[in-house]
Amino acid sequence: MDKTFAVVSSIPLFNGLSAGQVEAITAIATEKRYARNQTVFSEGEPARGFYIIAEGKVKIFKLSLDGKEQILHIYGPGDPFGEVPMFAGGKFPANAQALVASRLIFLPRRDFARLLAVHPSLAMNMLAVLSRRLREFTVQIENLSLKEVPGRLAAYLLYLSTEQDDSDRVQLPISKGQLASLLGTIPETLSRIFAKMTDQGMINVQGRRITIANRQAMEELALEGRLAV
Repeated sequence: MDKTFAVVSSIPLFNGLSAGQVEAITAIATEKRYARNQTVFSEGEPARGFYIIAEGKVKIFKLSLDGKEQILHIYGPGDPFGEVPMFAGGKFPANAQALVASRLIFLPRRDFARLLAVHPSLAMNMLAVLSRRLREFTVQIENLSLKEVPGRLAAYLLYLSTEQDDSDRVQLPISKGQLASLLGTIPETLSRIFAKMTDQGMINVQGRRITIANRQAMEELALEGRLAV
C-alpha cells in the first residue's frame, strides 16, 4: 500500500490532491505486473477501468485487417491510459501491450467515478489530461494525413528534444521499427530517410542517440514535410 501511495502521489494526474484524497485513490487501486510483450487489453474488450504506468513502457496500437500494426502512442511512467472509454462506459478502441516488463496501477471505473463525484479537483485534473490527449491526437492526425514521412520524423525528433529538455540531443524511447509504425511507414523507408537527413547535415545518428545538427533545417522540414532532392 505504501508503495502504491508513493506512485499515486507522484503522478501528474493527481497533482494538488491532499494526502486524504490520494489515500482514497490508493484504496481502490490494484497493482498489476506485465512481462515484456504481454497484452494489457485488446481492442473491443469492455473498459472496466483505466491504468497508470508506475514502471515500464506501454504501446497503444491498432491492427489492420491484414495484420499491419499502427502505433498510436507510447506511454511511460506516470502516464494514464485507457481512461477515455472508461468514462464513456464503452469498449477499448485499441490494443495495449507492455514493451518492457511493466508495473501498472489499475483503477476500476465504478469506484473511480464515485471519487470524481466527491472530489471535484480530481475531475479538473482529468479534464486537463483529456484535453492534452486531444491536442496530441490532433497533431498526430495532421502529421499522418498532411505531411510526408520526413516531415513526420522531423516533427517527432523536435518534440523529443523539447520533452527531454535537450535542444541538441535526443534519445529514441523506442526501437526504430516501432518508430516506423508510430510514423505510419516501414523500417526500410525510415532508414533511408535517416540516412538522407544525415547526408544533408540535419542530424547525426548513433544507435538510438540522435544529435540535431541543424535545428533551422529540421524546423523547416517539420513544417514543409518534404526533403530536398
